[in-house]
Amino acid sequence: MKRIKITLVKSVIDRPETAKRTVAALGIKKLNGSVEVEATPQILGMVRRVAHLLKVEDVQATETTPAVAAV
Repeated sequence: MKRIKITLVKSVIDRPETAKRTVAALGIKKLNGSVEVEATPQILGMVRRVAHLLKVEDVQATETTPAVAAV
């Protein structure tokens, strides 16, 4: 599934409580904080509710591939 990077670019101060809870449910704790998540319908719905506060970017598949530790 596709991954997206979500960044909070506007403050949740003086926003409705539902917007604050939606941002918290996305896992973003601070202004300019970012999270990488799977682009599920539930996540995309939450992003759409607070899109005016967020910046959303696609994450390349090569960036999310875990590196193999050298032994």
